[in-house]
Amino acid sequence: MATHRVPLILLACGSFNPITNQHMRLFELARDHMHSTGQYQVVGGIVSPVSDGYGKQGLVLARHRIAMAKLALQSSNWVTVDEWESQQPDWTETAVTMRYHYGGILNKYEESTGTHDDSSGNPVSLPSPRPQLKLLCGADFLETFKIPGLWQDDHVEEVVGRFGLVCVSRGGLEPERAVHASDTLSRHRGNVFLVKEWVRNETSATEVRRALRRDASVKYLIPDSVIEYIHRHNLYTEDSERINEGAVLRPLAKQAVKSLDD
Repeated sequence: MATHRVPLILLACGSFNPITNQHMRLFELARDHMHSTGQYQVVGGIVSPVSDGYGKQGLVLARHRIAMAKLALQSSNWVTVDEWESQQPDWTETAVTMRYHYGGILNKYEESTGTHDDSSGNPVSLPSPRPQLKLLCGADFLETFKIPGLWQDDHVEEVVGRFGLVCVSRGGLEPERAVHASDTLSRHRGNVFLVKEWVRNETSATEVRRALRRDASVKYLIPDSVIEYIHRHNLYTEDSERINEGAVLRPLAKQAVKSLDD
C-alpha cells in the first residue's frame, strides 16, 4: 500500500432483508472509485444490519439477516459482517454506529503504529496516515435527508462532514441534484464521493421478497447459499410480510419524542 494513501474502511448500514448481489456490488464499485482518486486505499468493508427495533414492515429477525449476510460474503476477502448494531435493543442512529466503528478502527490503528528507534536510538513515530471511515450508500439514501423528522441536523453534519459518504448511483435517481438541493451536503461536497454504476444492476430486496412470497425464482439475484438458507428457515412468506405492519419506523418515533422533549 502506498504510504501517501489514506487507509479507508467503507461501512454500509441497512436492513439487508435479505442481502442481495447488488448490496455486495456497491462495495466493489466504491472501492474501484476510491482507488481511482489516488487519495485512498480501501482496506476493509463492513456490513452492519439494523436491529429488530427498526420497526420496518417485513423485517425478519436480525439473527437471520446476519446469517444470510455472512453466507453471502464468504466469497469476499475484504468485506465482513458486524453484529454490534443488530444486537442493540433499540434502533441505533447511523451517526452513533459510525462513532462506534471508528472508535474501534482508531484503537487498532494506535496499537499497530507504535514507535521504532532511529540510528541514534531516538524513538521515531512510524509514518502512517490515520485511517478514515466513510458511509457507503446508494443514491436513494441521499433522499432520506429530505424526509421530515427522520434525521437530526447535527447527525447529518457529523455523518457527512466528519466521516463522509461514498454514494453509488442506481436507477433514475440523481445524486448530484440531491447534493445541490441540500445545504449540508453542498457545504461538504468535497467529502461526498459520487460513484457512477455503468453496469446496471437494480436488484432490490423488496422485489426479492415479493418474488419469494410468490414462489418465483430469485436465482442470480442473491447467492445460492442465501436462497438455501431462506428456504430452510421458511423466510419471506405472507406471514413474515406482516411483521411490524402498521408500526411507525423507529427513527420517526424517536425523533417525534425528542421534539416533544425539546
